[in-house]
Parts: sequence; C-alpha cells; structure tokens
Amino acid sequence: MSKSFDPVFDNLRKRGHRITPQREVILQIFRKLPHGIHLSADELYEKMNELGYNVSLATAYRTLKLLTSFGLLRELTFAEGHKHYELKEDSMPHQHIICVNCNSTLEFEDHFLEELGQKIGVKHNFQVIDSQFKIFGLCPSCQNQD
Repeated sequence: MSKSFDPVFDNLRKRGHRITPQREVILQIFRKLPHGIHLSADELYEKMNELGYNVSLATAYRTLKLLTSFGLLRELTFAEGHKHYELKEDSMPHQHIICVNCNSTLEFEDHFLEELGQKIGVKHNFQVIDSQFKIFGLCPSCQNQD
C-alpha cells in the first residue's frame, strides 16, 4: 500500500507528524508479521538492518515509543524483562498466556475479560484505551521436561 493512500499515515500527518522512512518501514514490518508474533526493539532493529536500513537501536526505541503513543502499536511486557510490540490496528482484542520457562507466548480471545476491563474503568471513572490480561505458567513442553 502506498503511504500516500494509507489511512494510518494520513492520521499521522493530521496530527502534525512527518512520515519518515523509519516510521514507514517499522509499520510495514509489523504489518507483515505472522499473527501472534511480537517483536522487541532489538528484534526490530535486527530486522531493519537485515532489510538494509541503517538505523540505530536508539532510533528503533524512539520510533516504537512514538508509534505506541499514537495507538498504532501495543506495548507488551512478558516474563523476559523487556518490552515487546504488536500492531494494534485491526487486531481483535486478545490476551496472552506466557511460559515462564521458555517464554513461549500464546494469544487467546476472551470477551468477558475485555468487558470486565471496561466495567472496571467505568466504575473508577477511567476511559479505558487498552487492557492487558496476562497469565504466567508452564507450557506443556516445559511441564514434560524431567
């Protein structure tokens, strides 16, 4: 999709932000990821360099933070101690179950959890913009290890 006809880029322009090559490439990388794949800043940096974009790790971090603040990416913290990101546009609300041993992550949908998050927000006079429910445990493979 050409960035001149992309509603995401139009939205950024309306907010007064330039469409830099880094922002365009990062959004395209996230759009092409298979469902359920999340990237850390380091992994994004490596992908960009593999594609021939010579950017610094600091630029990757700054751009991820900016795109998250725009609501285009969702920031996730799993068991590994660093953040991961996923594309937020057009994604169904979902939650994550994470293995604390191997860090494998499974996405699942539960509309009850989404509704509960909204109800809790209303109860406390908050406008909910995102809710994240995470379950930590051991995946079947790690349970079967001796």
